[in-house]
Amino acid sequence: MPRLLNDSEVSARLARLKGWKREGQFITKSFAFETFMDGMRFLDRTAEVAEKQEHHPDIHVRYTEVTLSIQTHSEGGLTERDFDLAKAIDGIAS
Repeated sequence: MPRLLNDSEVSARLARLKGWKREGQFITKSFAFETFMDGMRFLDRTAEVAEKQEHHPDIHVRYTEVTLSIQTHSEGGLTERDFDLAKAIDGIAS
């Protein structure tokens, strides 16, 4: 079972990620795309990575904006797995 991170550990890890923020027991980030289909292609690549990691974000799509929210659902909060996934998603977006 992954260990829940305390507030200072979460803050330290967020400082290493660009654009991610804490919202309660989740980390979130919005990504803007030129077209709706660009966002869908990003989500397709994100789904591949999430499936490999067996760790899946919550997804909200609003036309050309995709917002991802991540937490370790089984633990009810933030673990190292969440930050690993966020880093991988940033790699897809760049």
